Amino acid sequence: MAQRPASAAVLVLHGGRETGTGPPPSGPLNLPGTRMLPFVRAVSRATRASGDEVLVRQVRYAHRGWNGARADPLHDAVAALDVLREEAGEELPVVLLGHSMGARAALRAAGHPLVRGVVGLAPWCPPGDPVTQLAGRDIVLVHSNRDRMTSPQATQSLTARARRAGARSCMVTVRGGDHAMIRRAAAWHRLTTALVTGLLGSGSLPGPVGAALALPPTAEPTEGTLDLDADLGPGPFQDRTGAAR
Repeated sequence: MAQRPASAAVLVLHGGRETGTGPPPSGPLNLPGTRMLPFVRAVSRATRASGDEVLVRQVRYAHRGWNGARADPLHDAVAALDVLREEAGEELPVVLLGHSMGARAALRAAGHPLVRGVVGLAPWCPPGDPVTQLAGRDIVLVHSNRDRMTSPQATQSLTARARRAGARSCMVTVRGGDHAMIRRAAAWHRLTTALVTGLLGSGSLPGPVGAALALPPTAEPTEGTLDLDADLGPGPFQDRTGAAR
């Protein structure tokens, strides 16, 4: 039986370093890449269960770091999107799923014609990064309030700037989480899967997220910021405790 053509795709971009021109290690030694495997598996299971033919691929980096103006992972992301366009055509909707440096690359690559949305986990959002490329896209950023590697305040600021630039954007705070997404791991996985499949149309987007994405450009940053426990729970996105730790 011939395989049905893909109806959508998810590109997964793992984290990295601020600087580092050497290639990432391979296999399990690439810890940032390994960290995203549970997300890859969860999204793949969910899209299969929906009956949709969704490609889920991890982007391979040529270099470990962002490396200043070189923005190396951005070019890797764009190259992966161009490959998808060659394989599946101009109409393939793509959601970018990135963590930390990978989320920064996803946000910067969101102007590519295939991209419909970005889900950024613990994103690295420097204040001067552009947002005009996010116009017309759905942007959901998820950040722990205890993150010590990247700034949740910077994420909230970028969410508001993106909305003013024409994006549909919001932020979800995971109380008691951490940058590596190990604390409250199950909640991170379930929420991320719901966001990705919801943006693709393979599942239902959480109601409060949909409402936040519909806010007008003039909305205050706090209006577009949701709390996982207070606004989305209790429910399927909770871990076993159902509360911040």
